[in-house]
Amino acid sequence: MDAIYADFSISMSEFKKNPAQVLRTAGEKPMAVLNHNRPAFYMVTPKLFEALVEELADRDLVTIARQRLALKDTAVEADIEQF
Repeated sequence: MDAIYADFSISMSEFKKNPAQVLRTAGEKPMAVLNHNRPAFYMVTPKLFEALVEELADRDLVTIARQRLALKDTAVEADIEQF
């Protein structure tokens, strides 16, 4: 059984009948669209998608920062006044 990461779900056949109505019903919440009772895709608003993308970018930045902090003992000091 697959996990469903949404509070609401709908079958693919019901979704195809009226996608605009499904979007209105979901509001700001994600909607799982199921094909044979398994998640086929998730419908999310642009606002939620943007938040997800920003969260992933933030996590990448945290990883880079941690990697660089681990190398601080080998860092070279630069005198920026010369530039």
